[in-house]
Amino acid sequence: MGKLTTHVLDTAQGKPGGGILVELFRLNGNERTRLVSTTTNSDGRCNAPLLEGEAFKTGRYELVFQAGAYFAASGIALPDPAFVDEVVLRFGIADAEAHYHVPLLVSPWSYSTYRGS
Repeated sequence: MGKLTTHVLDTAQGKPGGGILVELFRLNGNERTRLVSTTTNSDGRCNAPLLEGEAFKTGRYELVFQAGAYFAASGIALPDPAFVDEVVLRFGIADAEAHYHVPLLVSPWSYSTYRGS
């Protein structure tokens, strides 16, 4: 069975993004259902897959990372409002047997992602 994982790298400080609130939603048309709410550990990873087994299904999903709160708590001087606050990543899962890894590389001024393994 497939699974969904993520991790966060703080590219501004060159370290894992630990303590970031991450929420996962399933999208169905205009409906948005929260499936998971977790916080990254000191290595910037979640302690368990966000989805796996029978809960891991094809479809459209959204990850929301509370990056602005993380940077504010880390003592970095930010403008008000912060340029990067909630990072919202929408993606699709087409193969329920595959491992989808969706990392976030983030700074107070930019972010990027990719499908990892």
